Amino acid sequence: MKLSPLLAWRGFGLLAAESGPNRLFLGQGTMSGEITDASALLQTRLTQASELNAEGDLPGAAGVVCFEWSKHEDFREARRTPFQPATDQHDFIVRAEIADLKSGTTYHYRAVFGGTEAAAQPGPSCSFKTLPGGETDTPVRFIVGSCMNYNKFMHGKRGKASGPLTATEEDKRLGFPSVESMQKLRPDFFVGTGDIVYYDNPLRVAKTVPQLRQCWHEQFRFPRLIEFFRHVPAYWSKDDHDFRFNESDNTTDALPLPKTGIDMFREQLPLVVTGGDKPSYRTHRVSKDLQIWLTEGRDYRSPNAMPDGPEKSLWGAEQREWLKTTLKASDAKWKILISPTPMVGPDDLKKIDNHADLSGFRHEADAFFAWLKEKNIENLTLVCGDRHWQYHSIHPSGIHEFACGALNDENARMGVAPGAKNGSDPQALIKQEYTSATPQGGFLQITAGDELVFEHFDSRGKLLHRVVL
Repeated sequence: MKLSPLLAWRGFGLLAAESGPNRLFLGQGTMSGEITDASALLQTRLTQASELNAEGDLPGAAGVVCFEWSKHEDFREARRTPFQPATDQHDFIVRAEIADLKSGTTYHYRAVFGGTEAAAQPGPSCSFKTLPGGETDTPVRFIVGSCMNYNKFMHGKRGKASGPLTATEEDKRLGFPSVESMQKLRPDFFVGTGDIVYYDNPLRVAKTVPQLRQCWHEQFRFPRLIEFFRHVPAYWSKDDHDFRFNESDNTTDALPLPKTGIDMFREQLPLVVTGGDKPSYRTHRVSKDLQIWLTEGRDYRSPNAMPDGPEKSLWGAEQREWLKTTLKASDAKWKILISPTPMVGPDDLKKIDNHADLSGFRHEADAFFAWLKEKNIENLTLVCGDRHWQYHSIHPSGIHEFACGALNDENARMGVAPGAKNGSDPQALIKQEYTSATPQGGFLQITAGDELVFEHFDSRGKLLHRVVL
């Protein structure tokens, strides 16, 4: 393929438009998100370079962007969105929604970008596949990942790494090995269930908007991430570290403030249309067999320190009623609730942050499990992030929970067993089918068709545990 003299590839799909001092880059690639059976969000960010500067940041650049998409790899019969400006108001991110798509269909798309519309050139070709939709029983395979700690990965013990230091110099140049392992599995989509970046680390605590944005820039400029999300659409949820700081709620005036954390997450990832006010909790009917729920665990929660009881809620009343209503209405064979934090665990005894914790939000969790039994909600499985070890646990009510673990080895740790004195299940009421034998990063793959299959992998792609429900 011969490129225009105004274009220059730099591996892994990075592209520069124009030349000289006006050169523009897609330094964080181009990605898609919130795929349905008929629509998608497309996103890119214009940058001044493709590598971090001396301050460890990837500054943005002004310009214009539109997206074109087609069912054909050569972009025959392509359609285009209107051009939009890339400005500092939105961190030079441009996002557009495309609709009227055909279900279960692969679409090719790319950003067209430049300093002006007349100078705009097409970027690398990307792709996504729309969901099969509720009338089609096509099997679907997707991956869930969480806890992507940049400073532990890059700086090891200086970054307070808790797990083994396995990142090579090549890994630190290319990005997390788990992402390369995930790409080899060719999933239909990815779910990032919180702690996508870490604002709080002893090496660097981010509080201001520029500091928060830098955390996203340094993470998503990795070539492995660019290449993975170039062809794998994603759904995103936030947890504490990509909201404010460890175990954060909506109390205190410590920076970043809650609204800043909410706005930043919506700015940086294709979750809603730019400026959109849709709630971040949502459900997607993926196929005839599968429906997924993505819950919001930070925006509506009661104070962590509030005594547990009927009035204390992690979800908030509106989200909780929405969850019950949509679960009751679903006729999907397989229902998967994907939560940033655990509901079963076990977790550490000292924590007060989630539904599994004894001094956390246990009353709401117990009431929810009782409601599931009362309403005979069948074939519901829980998946969570947050915990830095992988496990498969079964609640006394019979509900299964799978934790995806931390994505990178340096952020992993050993788990807490049922019956442990330092855990949230001192009476050993939880049955644990699997837990990580050693501290290691990895991810969870789920296949939904005639059967529902859960597979834990380590960061290098080794299958560790497989169960069929």
